Amino acid sequence: MKTFLTRRACMTAVALGALTAAIPAMAQSPFPSQPIKMIVPYPAGGATDALGRMMAQKLGEAWNTSVVVENKPGAGGTIGNNAVAKAPADGYTILMTITAIIQQPLLMTLPYDPLKDFAPVVQVAKSPSMFAVPLNSPANTLKDFITLVKANPGKYNYGTYGAGTSSHIQGALLNLQGKLDMVHVPFQGAAPLVNNMVGGQLTSAFIDSASARAHLKSFKPLAVTGTQRIAALPDVPTFKELGFHSYEPLGWFGMLLPVNTPAAIVTKYSEEFNRILRMPDVVARIEGFGLGVGGGKPEEFAQVMKSDAQVYATIIKDAGIKLSQ
Repeated sequence: MKTFLTRRACMTAVALGALTAAIPAMAQSPFPSQPIKMIVPYPAGGATDALGRMMAQKLGEAWNTSVVVENKPGAGGTIGNNAVAKAPADGYTILMTITAIIQQPLLMTLPYDPLKDFAPVVQVAKSPSMFAVPLNSPANTLKDFITLVKANPGKYNYGTYGAGTSSHIQGALLNLQGKLDMVHVPFQGAAPLVNNMVGGQLTSAFIDSASARAHLKSFKPLAVTGTQRIAALPDVPTFKELGFHSYEPLGWFGMLLPVNTPAAIVTKYSEEFNRILRMPDVVARIEGFGLGVGGGKPEEFAQVMKSDAQVYATIIKDAGIKLSQ
């Protein structure tokens, strides 16, 4: 038996076929096709916020789209971090974060895993830290300082910009490796730390380079973190040069997307951010903060996060660091 189709049925079949063929094309519309939200998990006005807004502006100009910066401060950055970890993995929500994201899970229970719930995109900037003493300190070298502390038990402290931060971890490591008994004095942020250091209320402190850059003549830096001396302090040795270990990791600012974001979108972001980070005005702005310019492939940033987390985990365990300290 033969089956005959009416003219209307044929036209309907053709239209349905065309619509079906169009659906994949519609689903694969060019990225981005809507505004992008950049979450900064800290208050407006800080270095993380400033860098995030600069990158958002450049990205918006390059992609001819709106990139809206949304500050989600609270709980040391974990509220904003979690918002991105739980966001749809479609590329329209990106996180501008800092080293603390890999340190906090080593000290507290969090609703996300920084090494499993995010797709690394790029390091934006790198931040060495320095160990410094007041101008009136008799110590002119780290060796001098260690000798002083050992000769005066219970009289020396180290200030940091918060419990559980890089500066806290670095100070505990110096106590451990130098066999010292310095008391940890945490502050709520870098600004009060620097003010108390300049004012002479502390006998030593670990300060990040961005916060210290305007005060380098107000105290005496004795050593810096990382594997290279920093340009602003060419005569100050690294801890590694002085025989200390595990001071190699630098602080960093970086971009992360939710895990399972399509690889093509991660690559698109990475390539664009790397192009932006080569712009002379961007380089000047980052270096003006006292930071090093970042860059690199997503897999390189992923390796930095993983290796740094391993170093911090060992220090925290060996030094017995607790947030109640």
